[in-house]
Amino acid sequence: MAVERNILISILKLTKSGPAAKELVARDANVPAQVTEEVLKKFRDAELVKLKDRTIEASSNQRAKIAIHAIKSGADFERVCRVLEWIEFENLAATAFEANNFAVKRRFRFKWAQRRWEIDVLGCREPLIACVDCKHWSHGWRGSAIRKAAEAQALRTKVLAEALPSLQKKIGLFQWRQATLIPVVLSLVPGPLKFYNKVPIVPILQIQNFLNELLAHATALTHFRAYF
Repeated sequence: MAVERNILISILKLTKSGPAAKELVARDANVPAQVTEEVLKKFRDAELVKLKDRTIEASSNQRAKIAIHAIKSGADFERVCRVLEWIEFENLAATAFEANNFAVKRRFRFKWAQRRWEIDVLGCREPLIACVDCKHWSHGWRGSAIRKAAEAQALRTKVLAEALPSLQKKIGLFQWRQATLIPVVLSLVPGPLKFYNKVPIVPILQIQNFLNELLAHATALTHFRAYF
C-alpha cells in the first residue's frame, strides 16, 4: 500500500506539466523500476493513467482520481493538495459546465456594498447562474469547515444577485430578463455533508451528475433571484 501511495504522489508531482518518464517516477518514489512498472500497469487498468513506452500521462480528470485514490490509500491530505493544484479543480469545473452548454466566467471579481468580492467559477445558462467555490482543501475538511464554506458562498451569491442588474453586460447576460443564482461548494472528496442549508457540497468527480440534475432541482436548493 505504501509503495502504491508513493508512486501516486510522484505521478501527481511529475505530470503537472505533461507526460513524465517512468524512470523519474520510480526514482522520485524511491521504488525499484520493475515494481514501479507493475504498479503502473495496475493504475493503467484502473484508468488512472495512460502508459506509453517510457512515459506516463494523466489528464486533469485522471489527476483528480489519482489524488482521491492516494488519500483513500492513506496519503497525507495536505501533501496531496500541495501537488494537485487548486487551478485544476477550477479547470475541471469550468470544463464540465462548458460541456453542458453553460457560458463560464472564471475568477469573477466585482464590487458591491463597499467591498470586493470574487467567485471562482460562474456557470451561466438561462435562467440559471451556478456560483461555484473551488475550495483549496485542508486536513480539517469536516462538518464545521463545510458549514463555514457553504455560508460564505451563500453570502457571495446573495451579494452577486443584488449587484447583478449592474453587471448584466459584464457577465454577458444581454437578453436575460431574470436569473436564478445558486451557490455551490466544490470539494475534492465526499465529506460528511452533501448539503448545508440547502447549499450543495459537490465532490469534483460527481459534478457531471450534479449538472444533469441541476435544472430540475434548482429551486429546491438555496437560490437567489435577480431581475433585469
